[in-house]
Amino acid sequence: MLSVQRRAVSSTPKLGVPARRTFFGVPKQGKQRLVILGSGWGGYEILRAIDKKRWNVVMVSPTNYFNFTPLLASCAVGTLEFRAAVEPVRRYTPQVISYTAWCDSIDFKHKKLICMPATLPVKFPGIDGAAGNTNPNQSASGVAGSSQKFQLTYDKLVIAVGAYSQTFNVPGVKEHAYFLKDIRDARRIRTRVMECFEQANQPTITDADRRKLLNFCIVGFAAELHDFLHTDIGRHYPALARLAKINLYDVAPNILGGFDTGLQEYATAKFRREGIRLLTQHHVERVEQGRMFVTEEGEVDFGMLVWSTGLAPNPLIESITEAKKDERTKRSLVTDSHLNIVMASTNAPDPDVFVIGDAATIADDPLPATAQVANQQAKHVTRRLNTLIRSERPPAATPFKFQNAGNLAYIGDWEAVFDRTKAARGPKGKETGRLAWLLWRSAYFTQTLSVRNKILVPFYWFLNWIFGRDLSRF
Repeated sequence: MLSVQRRAVSSTPKLGVPARRTFFGVPKQGKQRLVILGSGWGGYEILRAIDKKRWNVVMVSPTNYFNFTPLLASCAVGTLEFRAAVEPVRRYTPQVISYTAWCDSIDFKHKKLICMPATLPVKFPGIDGAAGNTNPNQSASGVAGSSQKFQLTYDKLVIAVGAYSQTFNVPGVKEHAYFLKDIRDARRIRTRVMECFEQANQPTITDADRRKLLNFCIVGFAAELHDFLHTDIGRHYPALARLAKINLYDVAPNILGGFDTGLQEYATAKFRREGIRLLTQHHVERVEQGRMFVTEEGEVDFGMLVWSTGLAPNPLIESITEAKKDERTKRSLVTDSHLNIVMASTNAPDPDVFVIGDAATIADDPLPATAQVANQQAKHVTRRLNTLIRSERPPAATPFKFQNAGNLAYIGDWEAVFDRTKAARGPKGKETGRLAWLLWRSAYFTQTLSVRNKILVPFYWFLNWIFGRDLSRF
């Protein structure tokens, strides 16, 4: 009781002395604060490798995990379980501070961020949410006029927010299509595929409706779904599997646009042999519930439309007016060769702000928006930040140079294509078939970050090879 009274007395402001703010505390003294926006291929790599003993690291991301995107398609059809394709941000707390939130705006002049929680607001009846707030992380402060938003300051900032799925302003895509950028998207696709087959299996459904339900329209990926339909679905729904169709749409004249021409032709022939309809140079006009309208075909009924192509600007990038933006893509900020943001007013880089991944375009050196680029940029920035904090007189920064390691793509039935014709190091060449498939799997196995997932991924591959995929719908 005495200790409670002492705390109460000490918290009472003295006469003539301003009351100490108790909403949020101040950062740890003696450490510069590094704020990372985004937990994708760029942001998570920096979080993983940064010197956490010397930096006061704060992560701000609407998700508290990293998506290993090359494995999302496998999760969508049950080849892997969902947790095998994610890495938790919380693995590094409390060494770092993590907020599940969006960054709404950046004040580059005063080095301040305004953030909005990505969690549901807490509203308990009869309780004033603004009274007696404390922050266990001691890193942020409230925003006047808002009970939800909070403010962060930074010494160094890394913008790695990525990009959104591009709909090309096609009406109805957001409402009726399925995307594949997050593990939650993979879960929704997996649920919908099984739902289509369970609906088509009902005795009251006509054959015409069954064909519509089992018509899968894909804008972006098809190989994993093809394997699923021709193995486990074919085994457990033999009559329905014969009705299922996969249609692969693309506005480009060829699939696998970034690959060697010979590999494009190989994949095209492979898909056609397997019964996948390739509809290149087709344009979707609008999408409605259960149907879409294609310029070259007219009305097309479908059970599921997967839209997995194109990149749209992140809202944070759109809101930034102080920095130069890429006129070509309209979705990224311009950086110098050291990945520092270039300010519009001065046309000079800000040494305290880095931009990487899909949100960045290097001036005079545009790079493809791939995970490989984002990961290499993150490693470059991490080395620079660690050098800055460890050395009293850090050496001059070296410009970023992308080292192309080649491209891999799975095309179904234990076959893949591997393109190293443009590789920066090592032997150049290309591979197809089972050898390329082995390279595909070994590459993604070695890139899996945690020991836990290095065990889970091959375990699920082996488990599903022996027993098949789980067809439960829940």
